[in-house]
Amino acid sequence: MVSLEESHSNSNVLASSRALYNPSSTSSIKIQRSLGRSMRTIRSNLYQTDRSRSFADKSSCVSENLTDSVIDMRLGELASRSNKSAQSPSEDEDYLDLSHAFSDFSACSSDISGELQRLASLPPSEDVAKNESSDPEPEPCLGFLQRENFSTEIIESISPEDLQPTVKMCVDGLQSPSVAVKRSAAAKLRLLAKNRADNRALIGESGAVPALIPLLRCTDPWTQEHAVTALLNLSLHEENKTLITNAGAIKSLVYVLKTGTETSKQNAACALLNLSLIDDNKISIGACGAIPPLVSLLLNGSNRGKKDALTTLYKLCSMKQNKERAVSAGAVKLLVELVAEQGTGLTEKAMVILSSLAAIPEGRTAIVEEGGIPALVEAIEDGSVKGKEFAVLTLLLLCADSVRNRGLLVREGGIPPLVALSQTGTARAKHKAETLLGYLREPRQEASTSSP
Repeated sequence: MVSLEESHSNSNVLASSRALYNPSSTSSIKIQRSLGRSMRTIRSNLYQTDRSRSFADKSSCVSENLTDSVIDMRLGELASRSNKSAQSPSEDEDYLDLSHAFSDFSACSSDISGELQRLASLPPSEDVAKNESSDPEPEPCLGFLQRENFSTEIIESISPEDLQPTVKMCVDGLQSPSVAVKRSAAAKLRLLAKNRADNRALIGESGAVPALIPLLRCTDPWTQEHAVTALLNLSLHEENKTLITNAGAIKSLVYVLKTGTETSKQNAACALLNLSLIDDNKISIGACGAIPPLVSLLLNGSNRGKKDALTTLYKLCSMKQNKERAVSAGAVKLLVELVAEQGTGLTEKAMVILSSLAAIPEGRTAIVEEGGIPALVEAIEDGSVKGKEFAVLTLLLLCADSVRNRGLLVREGGIPPLVALSQTGTARAKHKAETLLGYLREPRQEASTSSP
């Protein structure tokens, strides 16, 4: 382990490079960010002039068998051997497009929930040292997370074959008795698996998954966060989904969803979402108790957390058992409230899940009891094109077999917006609106024929 004095010494050695991304230095360094360029690309340009320096000069910190200096020195040598001092703009754009593709696919961002927030709020070096002084077991090297981000640029220029010794060192570090070494190893694997599919395959084949899962129950929140985010990144690789499930990760991911930090909960939800792409896992995830903490994240989470919870709930609720669990966990009340909150960016997602829950009797009853009909009528009047489609679909499910619900819809003024939708909506919306209007005429016809 290193002393605080040694850490301060190392901090001085790294001072010149830290200033490049320390938030306190923004007054002296202006970064012009053009549209379409990620912060990773900008950081790459800032560090180009610094890459000629040896990584051995940047850190001399040593901790057991896993050290930042050893890993970074190895990465530096491999990067220089590949003669890639910086990525070309086209390569940066490819990685950016890949990141966006993952986000669009899952509505979750691979390893982005915590990293960008942390980059935006990194404390000055004095605060880091102050915080570490109260920690009985500090990071193997001060400023570890900052230097981890710097290493991203080098890692992306190295082939998986050359990274294999580094991956093995990290996997071995996951089984160290030192929490700090485990934390460092999980963080490195998280980084290695962040952007490249070939690295995810390599790490999965190297036995990292069974070694990461116990860290999901670690009492150190940073270790837990690195482990759950590493598993999230690994779960983007198809073969790793089965590895993660067979290693028993689902229960531990649910544990993180219940007990973790905000970022850990978000990434646990995203990892469960990726695993739920295998149909057999949907039942297992629901049976392991994932639905109630997802509903809790929907209630108490940040906007990002709510989106992650909604997307995961939608995927899980394709199974009847999980629909019932979601209704029992109180999801309907929250979903109705989100439908009523236009402009949050969550309305359409909430309506999609409501339409799914309306497919079971318990769901229909809960939607009506929680005031869903007025909220859905308002969505037909003022919602987006897609929102109107899902709103009329849900109302159709509510009214198809219930004369009482039809009466409630009429009393809420549902006929005029339905008529307008049947004339101006999309083809799908028009068809649903016309069918629903047909149902609404039936009770009045029956009443008129039965009256004297």
